[in-house]
Amino acid sequence: MTIKPGHVQPLWAGHPWVFRQAVAKVDDGIDKGDEVLVIDPHGKVLGRGLYSPNSAIAVRLFTQQGSQAIDAALFSARVEAAVGLRRAHGLPDVTPGCETTGARLVHGEADGLPGLIVDAFQDVLVVQLGTAGLKRMQSEVVQALMDVLGPKAIIDRTPESVAKLEGFPAPQGEGALLVGSAPEALSFHERGLQFSLPLHLGQKTGFYFDQRPLRTRIEALSRGSRVLDAFCYVGAVGLSAARGGATEVWGVDKSTPAIEAATVQAELNGLTARFEAGDAYQALRQAADDGGWDIVICDPPKLQPRRRKKGKSSSGPYRKLAAAASAAVKPGGLLAFCSCSGSVPMAALQRHLALGARDARRRAVIVDRCFQGCDHPVAAAFPEGLYLKVLIARIEQL
Repeated sequence: MTIKPGHVQPLWAGHPWVFRQAVAKVDDGIDKGDEVLVIDPHGKVLGRGLYSPNSAIAVRLFTQQGSQAIDAALFSARVEAAVGLRRAHGLPDVTPGCETTGARLVHGEADGLPGLIVDAFQDVLVVQLGTAGLKRMQSEVVQALMDVLGPKAIIDRTPESVAKLEGFPAPQGEGALLVGSAPEALSFHERGLQFSLPLHLGQKTGFYFDQRPLRTRIEALSRGSRVLDAFCYVGAVGLSAARGGATEVWGVDKSTPAIEAATVQAELNGLTARFEAGDAYQALRQAADDGGWDIVICDPPKLQPRRRKKGKSSSGPYRKLAAAASAAVKPGGLLAFCSCSGSVPMAALQRHLALGARDARRRAVIVDRCFQGCDHPVAAAFPEGLYLKVLIARIEQL
């Protein structure tokens, strides 16, 4: 595969994605999932990767070495390196009272395995195979995970939308069991809190490990506060606030199964929190009508899944949410305003917060920032990898 002039520099620097518009020529006979050699217009090797003909990302590069094969040995070495990185940063942690046995062990591009996600729920692994090439090499992926980690079970939870785009069957229901026996629940600890989540919860792999830093921060800030989590999922932020000494915790999410799970987690940990199925925007309006809460967390699903065309405004959804959230905060209180969209850079999120707060006749002053945890590393040449941003702001009355 040959790259067009003007598109070489990012790949040379280590960016792992070959976008379709950058491709000048695809060699005859190349099919979906095939391993391809990528060269520049002068024939210089840029790397080897796996081909996805239906995706805007035509190739995901695994190596910049033209002679290195994408094989079982590469998968084993990369998985071992990824696990070693987490261990160097204290994951898993078995310190009494601080146990953390749930984490992301492979984070795709940053770990040299683009498209592959592996989350560990203690001794059960949940994977996502994000390309046709990875699906074709499923046995090599599974063997590498078994060799390095020896889990009791491996479950494939590749999203249906990804599988459809890449042209392979999606796992059904609670996921496809690749190894072992299906567990009754996904059980693990995070910072000493115990979780046991039903398999039928369909969000991603089952839990948002990336927000561990935010949960840690909210716990430290919550003593004596009323805390509202407007998109609470299974209540992990609310439970952290309750353990931190919050006087009242209210979590709201549109998913009834998630709310039921959140209530179970509170009981499991002996913590007091109220979780309700409902509309987050309505909860924010109710909080505003009540005079505001001390701390409000807004961690919505993706509001802007793709990058807009240059010159197009994308402030609408985030600005509207920022206005509602700012109004829901008691003057002088704190708002944690989040985006999990890679297409929304930190500067844009900050602008949306400023405009939304102004719409609510408030002023937002940023006092802290959080990002995804160390088990979700970011390659320096791949800025898209920094997808999660959190602004913690003091909300003042104008």
